[in-house]
Amino acid sequence: MKPKIYSYAFAGIYPMYLQKIEKKGRDKAELDEVIFWLTGYDEGGMQAQIAAEVDLEAFFNQAPQINPNAAKITGKICGVRVEEIQDPVEQRIRWMDKLVDELAKGKAMEKILR
Repeated sequence: MKPKIYSYAFAGIYPMYLQKIEKKGRDKAELDEVIFWLTGYDEGGMQAQIAAEVDLEAFFNQAPQINPNAAKITGKICGVRVEEIQDPVEQRIRWMDKLVDELAKGKAMEKILR
């Protein structure tokens, strides 16, 4: 059985990420940079995914190129160590969560984009 998070629409998650980081003084360009770095999407590709209202599973399965350095993302998100997640799609979703958290916490972009 797939985790419930797979069925969440990226179009619904993105505004929540944006709100989270803007409250901490970061901006949309920084959020987009983090997502583009992780997934290989560009602005047009990401906007097409938002318009199509794809779920997170499709968003990551259709991603142009998962960054090879994404495996360097470590730490806990929702009480789970991201590097220990076995399911590749769930791990990618949690990597994105972790990057957004680091952005919201004010971490330098060079450190976030390993």
